[in-house]
Parts: sequence; structure tokens; C-alpha cells
Amino acid sequence: MSRSIKRLAAGTAAAACLGLAGAAQADVFNQRMMSMELANDIAEAAVLACREKGHQTSAVVVDRAGNDRAVLRDNLAAVQTIQIAGDKARATVMSGTSSGNFRDNREDIRMEMNHVDGIIMLEGGLPIEVAGSMIGAVGVSGAPGGDLDEECAQAALDSVQERLDFAM
Repeated sequence: MSRSIKRLAAGTAAAACLGLAGAAQADVFNQRMMSMELANDIAEAAVLACREKGHQTSAVVVDRAGNDRAVLRDNLAAVQTIQIAGDKARATVMSGTSSGNFRDNREDIRMEMNHVDGIIMLEGGLPIEVAGSMIGAVGVSGAPGGDLDEECAQAALDSVQERLDFAM
């Protein structure tokens, strides 16, 4: 009898440990992160797309947490365009949609949100997605209108779309 109780106790203890291990794993997860090379390629493609249209711009690529991964300012772009581009990218990460869509969808709080440090409610920020998950965003500033900034951001994403589609 005592041997059966010991086996039962050992089995119960083992099951409890396995159960706890499973619970602990639920608290830890893997997160996709873009490489420095991908971030740089997106920023460069955005600035070059705007340059081809005659606009001097800056592009900022941020990760999912809103941290800068790549910052690029064209030769004659105003220095302020760096901050504005970054704020557009961070607004995109915060909202989960393009900065222009965020602005349009939240007209009720647009002015208040422009007073939050680190974001701005203007067109020109687009999400960077892999397999339906946002891994970051790109923001562009300096063209004569947010719609043109967004076109350059989209051109940059289009230039790396195959890499995003086949990312592991």
C-alpha cells in the first residue's frame, strides 16, 4: 500500500510540475523583429521614392514598441522632418493603422492627440506587417502634403513586400 501511495504521490507531483511549466510558458512569447538591414532598406526606399518626385524628405522606421530602427534624412530635408516622420510612425504603431486612417477615424480626438508627445495625427505613417502581425511602422515627412509622404512610404513597403511575405 505504501508503495502505491508513493507512486501516486510521485505521479501527482510530476503532473503538477508539468502543469506549472505549461502555465509559465503562456507568460512568455516569441515576437517577430525586423532586422537592421530591412529597416534601413525601407527608410532608404522611402526617401528615394520622394526624391524621384522632387521632394526632400526624411523617413523613420520604428519597431512594434515605437523605438527607432532606422532614420534617414535626404540632403536638403528640413531637420524637423525627422521628428515628424518618427511621430507619424509611432502614431501608426499606437493605433494599429496608418496615421492618416487614425486621424480620419478619430476626428473626435484629433486635436487632443496632437498634444501627446511622440505622435502626430498626419498622413505619412504606414504599418509594416508580416503574416498579418505588425512588426513596426514607417513614417515619412517633408513632401508638400501628407498624402505624398504616404505615397513614398507605400513605395518603400512595396519595394520590400516579397521579403515581408516570405519572412519566417
